[in-house]
Amino acid sequence: MTSSEELRTSFSDLVMSSPARTEGQTNSSGDSSHEGSLQVACFTEDLHDVTLHFQIVRFSKQIYVWVGCNTAKFGHLYAAATTRPDNRVSITSVLGGTSDNTGSGMARRLVLKTGLNIVLACNIPKDSPMLEAAAERKLVEKLKGMGYMRPVAGETSTPTAT
Repeated sequence: MTSSEELRTSFSDLVMSSPARTEGQTNSSGDSSHEGSLQVACFTEDLHDVTLHFQIVRFSKQIYVWVGCNTAKFGHLYAAATTRPDNRVSITSVLGGTSDNTGSGMARRLVLKTGLNIVLACNIPKDSPMLEAAAERKLVEKLKGMGYMRPVAGETSTPTAT
């Protein structure tokens, strides 16, 4: 079995289609009833003839995201958060070289769109900006479905999970 097939099999075991609530877990809308709540979502998408694997772990005030391309390698790790006094987004590379910034822009934009701190591990080839953009679109789509996106000015949708 190839590593991509192994990941797909492992992800199918982890995906929570109808999560059972236990202490320390959130419901599917992201509303938490306990401090330190946790929600995990895993999914796989085939984009541009490449299989991308996603894992989202929602903590009380931050989101951890892993995006893997055809493999279970961790990739570069970035941490991004808003900083005071002007609410700009600061980002740092926690793991990985500074010459390959694949994922750093994605982490920055996720902070702006969710209003939460983001820790992003990204294993997308550095010479694939179209693949990175497609992966970000799928990730944003999933986060929106989970209720983690900030409402756009003028929208009357439900508030985001915090």
